[in-house]
Amino acid sequence: MKLVNIGFGNCVNADRIIAIVSPESAPIKRIVQGCKEKGTLIDATHGRKSKAVILTDTDLCLLSYLQPETLRSRITGEEEPEEADK
Repeated sequence: MKLVNIGFGNCVNADRIIAIVSPESAPIKRIVQGCKEKGTLIDATHGRKSKAVILTDTDLCLLSYLQPETLRSRITGEEEPEEADK
C-alpha cells in the first residue's frame, strides 16, 4: 500500500485512486454534490479553494487544494511542478 500526501498531512491509498480531475467542469461539480449528499465526500482543503477532486474505487470523493499535476507527480514519484499560488 502506497500512501500519497494530498495536502496538510492528509494521505490516501494510491492503489485506490481511479481519477484525479479538476473541479471546474459541470459534470465534476455534480459528482461532488452527489457525494456530499451521500456522505462520501472528504474535504481535505482546510478551507482553501479545491483544485483537485480525487475519485476512488470505494466511491469516495476527496477534495484537495493541490493541483492535479502535483498529485500525479507525487503518485508517480516524479519531480513536483512548482505551485503558482500556495
